[in-house]
Amino acid sequence: MPDGALNADFATLAIMRTSEMEWVESPAAGIWRKRLELAGPAESGRVTSLVRYDPGCAFPAHEHPGGEEILVLDGIFQDDAGDWPAGSYLLNPEGFRHAPGSATGCTLFVKLRQYPGTARRHLALDTAKGEWQAGRTPGLQVLPLYAEDGYPEVMRLVRYAPGTDFPRHDHPGGEEIYVIEGALEDEFGEHGAGAWMRYPAGSVHTPRSAGGCLLYVRTGHLAG
Repeated sequence: MPDGALNADFATLAIMRTSEMEWVESPAAGIWRKRLELAGPAESGRVTSLVRYDPGCAFPAHEHPGGEEILVLDGIFQDDAGDWPAGSYLLNPEGFRHAPGSATGCTLFVKLRQYPGTARRHLALDTAKGEWQAGRTPGLQVLPLYAEDGYPEVMRLVRYAPGTDFPRHDHPGGEEIYVIEGALEDEFGEHGAGAWMRYPAGSVHTPRSAGGCLLYVRTGHLAG
């Protein structure tokens, strides 16, 4: 894959439906990926991917320039810091070193080089034990994952009850969504489980969910 070849223009709308994509081998045996965006070198640039570990497979020990963000979608992910079951949310700052793998197999949503700054904190959350908060509209619940003074991005899980409509709104710093369960609809289509959408800074939409859904949402990181 050539450098910067996939959804590298952050000023444009990007929609990827991972349920329609094939798994592609990574450089490590038994570890597969579905790339959603890539800016820069194929194996060391900024990237967002689904990553699947076959049972018993692992990457060699390595560091993460620019940091790493992981949401465990299924199975049990493992590294030097512990065992991380489905629902675990990890932020590994610059300088963090590990040898990730999985004895049983797992699937991850992963973002690389999108958590920069040597002063960032390491974060490990069990979202299954998180406290959901009422959202900005009836039928919406929010589970905060990360927000920190001095940094633009905000990450959260968002749950729509069936029949929830969110008022039309804009995102000055952009918005990124991965549909974990159910389906979300807006002016750009119906986005079922496994869909990934990146809305550029200043974009506007009117999301809703007829049957309910669970989303990973990141905002604020596409400004400038």
